[in-house]
Amino acid sequence: MKSKANTVIHVVQHLAPGGLETLAINMLKFASSTSNVLIVSLDGNKEEAVRNWPILSDITHKLVFLNKKAGVSTNTVSSLYRLFKHIKPQVVHTHHIGPLIYGATAAKLAGIKHIVHTEHDAWHLNNPKHRLLQNIVLKFSRPQVVADAEVVKNQLDSQLSYDRVAVIRNGVDCERFSPDNKNNARTNLGLTLNDTIIGSAGRLEHVKGHDLLLKALPLVHSSVKLVIAGDGTQREALTKMAKDLSISDRVYFLGLVGDMPNFYRALDVFCLPSRCEGFPLATLEAQACGVPTVAHDVGGTKETLCPDTGLLSPVGDHKALADNINKLLSQQSNCSPRRFVTRNNDIKKMVEAYNALSQEEFA
Repeated sequence: MKSKANTVIHVVQHLAPGGLETLAINMLKFASSTSNVLIVSLDGNKEEAVRNWPILSDITHKLVFLNKKAGVSTNTVSSLYRLFKHIKPQVVHTHHIGPLIYGATAAKLAGIKHIVHTEHDAWHLNNPKHRLLQNIVLKFSRPQVVADAEVVKNQLDSQLSYDRVAVIRNGVDCERFSPDNKNNARTNLGLTLNDTIIGSAGRLEHVKGHDLLLKALPLVHSSVKLVIAGDGTQREALTKMAKDLSISDRVYFLGLVGDMPNFYRALDVFCLPSRCEGFPLATLEAQACGVPTVAHDVGGTKETLCPDTGLLSPVGDHKALADNINKLLSQQSNCSPRRFVTRNNDIKKMVEAYNALSQEEFA
């Protein structure tokens, strides 16, 4: 890889399906034609990552994998230092605490003048060790910190003594995530055309709260079906829970879905029942496709919901979740949540905001 003007290197922990990782990929795809954007993954290797996440296949020439072993690794700092000295990027952009510790430290040692760090959530700062490490690295590397939501900035302000924090909300590709024919979407997914369908998307892990959504479903009208996109360690347990709740005939586990816009278009209501979130992309993607959304009031989720069509439920309260799902299903509204997303969370506007931040730093 040769040096090129306006080279930006994003450093992430791993490249697997997730909001943070999708954001880094979108920042690569929507970068200006004069920018050379690369993504460095601390964990894993290219072959395995592409196999597990096929969307990476189009950008493999822009990806670097360090295959970091578990635990503390001084070799990772050395590897990043050599990479930065060779490529000479104008900007190193880290995401989350691990990449900050390794990436920002190596960038500072390599003489990179512009370092950006985005915090996608701040729950990890409740850990005293994490808070101490982050404070040390911030004082040493002095990056421009970006919070992806006001709630994240407030958490940073309360947990860290750091004065360079801006807010740039996450964005989604509003051209890709757009309304289209619901019946065609359902046909492509093998779903029936006449059912009322609610849906959820995310890793099948405890933190994503799919068990709470399953508990809510018996309290929703018996004609309503639930489809879930995603996979994870909790799939077997969730399948058993659906059977125990006598709702197996109403629940469809689709596994990983390659065409997510098509998934959202098939829905009448989207639901995000997470127990913990930073600034979720799924709620934005669904609403960009014109789908009204119910979510748990966690992290920056409130900031992602259209105030005219979205509803929030208290975290962990499956009865309130069911009430809000029923409320949305019964509402007749001519207002589309898409307008809210295009105004506030278009990926192109987000990239422009980051570019403007960089220009201010270079000035």
